Amino acid sequence: MAKTKVQLPSVNLISADLRNNKILPVYFLYGADAYSMEAAVLQIENKISPFISSDFDKEIFYGEKNSLAEILDFASAFPFGTGKKFIIVKEFEKIRDKKNLISYIKSPPGFTVIVFLNNGEISNLDAEPFASMVERKFIFEAKNLKGENLIEWLVGSTNAKGKIITQENARLLVEISGEDREILESQLEKIFVYLGDKPEVTFDAVKSLSTELKEYSIFDLQNAVGRKNKAEAFKIAYKLLVSGESSTFLISMLTKYFTGLSKINELKEKKMPDQAAARIVGTHPYYYRDYLAARQLFSDREIYRAVQALLKADISVKTTSSDEKTVVSILLAEILA
Repeated sequence: MAKTKVQLPSVNLISADLRNNKILPVYFLYGADAYSMEAAVLQIENKISPFISSDFDKEIFYGEKNSLAEILDFASAFPFGTGKKFIIVKEFEKIRDKKNLISYIKSPPGFTVIVFLNNGEISNLDAEPFASMVERKFIFEAKNLKGENLIEWLVGSTNAKGKIITQENARLLVEISGEDREILESQLEKIFVYLGDKPEVTFDAVKSLSTELKEYSIFDLQNAVGRKNKAEAFKIAYKLLVSGESSTFLISMLTKYFTGLSKINELKEKKMPDQAAARIVGTHPYYYRDYLAARQLFSDREIYRAVQALLKADISVKTTSSDEKTVVSILLAEILA
């Protein structure tokens, strides 16, 4: 954590600056969201490319292989052509002589645009050379999008590609495919092929992706648990683990499921419309009917017991070396006892 809380701009704001022809001499991008950083680099490169007249004026350096002195020497040398130079420095976190960047930051040459990529967080933004970059507004943070922010991005990304997706269907796609934006982009492309000229990413289109991806989805597991079908729940859970899903993901989604079940009776008392209730519960309207049926089978006491079992399983995954199949087996046995 930084000693002082500094509100840094997001890498997602870079595209707006570029559209307004605002090009910085230095971009320092850091954070956990590699997707956002790579997208920003591509946008910067596309903007600066018309000003580069020689291939020798474009270079990629790596923190593990190149010293900062070598990088800055190249950045400070005049271009081979008559235009600008564009430099990408990956793995900045592996560079040792970071403080040597201070003088360059304070007076960067006008003919070079250099982008530094730092994987992971910065422990102290008050330390140099980060403080100087904060002061000059050269530094941008790449946070992983979560929750509604990720849904909004997915809706916007779909619109940008000439298609339409509702928030409910976007949420369903995230639950099926996970929160990795590279994977989500890939899945969207598959759905677009499935849709052809049709403009909307429908529920059926998203479901078709689920069928293509794997034999079972997390929703199949939730439904089996909701029906108290122990044999089916165990079979689906094992299939999901074999197909690459983690026990952490199963625990997380089942926790979300039982949290949703706990809200059903209150929503029914308020006579909440199914679509609005589904959003509150955290599911697609199509699956809300399954929640209603499951709530008839699970008493308040059983839901509480399930939540306790999920907490115990989560702690087990994080603090012991138990294998995933064992953890999930014990979890399902306790939920469906």
